Amino acid sequence: MTPSPWLNDAVSLVDAFRAGTISPLEALEESLSAIASSELNAISHLDTQSARAASATADIALPFGGVPMGIKELEDVNGWPQTEASLVFADRIASNDSLQVQRLRAAGAVIAAQTTASEFGGINCTRTKLHGATHNPWMQGKTPGGSSGGSAAAVAGGLLPIASGGDGGGSIRIPAGFTGLLGLKGTFGRIPRGPHAMHPPLTVNLGCLSRSVRDTARWFDVTNGFSPYDTLSLPRVQNWEAQLGTMDLRNKRVAIVYDLGSAVVGPKQIAVLEDLAKFLVREAQLQQVDVHIAFPQGGLEWAMSNLIGLAGELGDRYPACEGDLTGEIQLGMRLAQDLSINTAGATELFRADINFQMAEIFAQTDFIISATNPDVAFAAEGPMATTVEGVDLMKEYGFNRAIGNNGALTIPANLTGVPAISIPAGQVDGLPVGLQIMGRHHEEQLLLDLALMVERARPWSLTAPLR
Repeated sequence: MTPSPWLNDAVSLVDAFRAGTISPLEALEESLSAIASSELNAISHLDTQSARAASATADIALPFGGVPMGIKELEDVNGWPQTEASLVFADRIASNDSLQVQRLRAAGAVIAAQTTASEFGGINCTRTKLHGATHNPWMQGKTPGGSSGGSAAAVAGGLLPIASGGDGGGSIRIPAGFTGLLGLKGTFGRIPRGPHAMHPPLTVNLGCLSRSVRDTARWFDVTNGFSPYDTLSLPRVQNWEAQLGTMDLRNKRVAIVYDLGSAVVGPKQIAVLEDLAKFLVREAQLQQVDVHIAFPQGGLEWAMSNLIGLAGELGDRYPACEGDLTGEIQLGMRLAQDLSINTAGATELFRADINFQMAEIFAQTDFIISATNPDVAFAAEGPMATTVEGVDLMKEYGFNRAIGNNGALTIPANLTGVPAISIPAGQVDGLPVGLQIMGRHHEEQLLLDLALMVERARPWSLTAPLR
């Protein structure tokens, strides 16, 4: 009998280890076999020897004891490639584990594979000169999104039960929406970065791509909490998994604005989302309120905030290394050459304004429901989408709005630090779509309980149909 990878969630795999129906080493070998035969191109590095050794001695009493995991390419694992998904750093090796990886190891995880990402996390498509294009397990030739596209493809594609992600502009939620997974971006600082992370651009959040609400809750149980290596990290919050289903959601207010007042969202997708939104309002006994929401497209300001760190990373290698960069990063670095103190000042004023807008909105509502993505997954090779359900946005609205549409739904939560979750909502033309819910700072557990309500009443496919 040909072994098959674990297709349930990570928590159930730990339960199976404890019941003795499968061993950590067997689960790892099944994942390695699935990775070897996969055409998704979701894995950029395998640490087979170390993973087998960790599996053989795994302590299954720990929260993730024995679970084989993927770690996003932009996150450090000691001894692994530290490439930032770029040819520029193709030969660089990490000398330490990230804080998140340290905490996962302490919780028993088997750190087995590095998952592909977009170069420097810059776009919502996982295609680089270093590794090529990663594919969506729901449809070969389509993107799983980015920048955590490899993690999403690996988890939705049945290669690994769970994998890490990072979300600086939607990079957990966008892939989750494109691949039918759960993706939570916590309140800014919830999971510490480091030990060598830069503070700017004050948008990046760590987390995971998972198949279930309880997997994400357990991940946050294990990884959240202050670290002196990240002075902006938040105090520890306990019992994420234990408190699932206990939050009082009745009479909480919800504003439903699928396009957040600035994105162009496909009508077929809105029809799917509307059905789920009505379900949540009814079943959670929410009060739907009419709140004016019209966030400005913040793509340019978001990019400007990130370019400082990118320029620092490349240092004096640029511009000689320009030919090694993907087209989008080349464009970004050219923009960076024109940065001035006035540009930086205008960017900070924009961020202050959108933060004020978000605070005003959350004075009137407890949740904001929208689409996660403007449309279903586009071509794996790119370029970034400039159409929505066949409508040419370049022609209708011009270049800036067409390109900015890709992150218009997710970037506001990053610029303001509020938590946001993408919940599998259904499909359009055979591809998953996600419903995004934003909440107030520090209220992620309310978002998880809304997701749990959906999961219990309308269970989603834990993986794409395996081919």
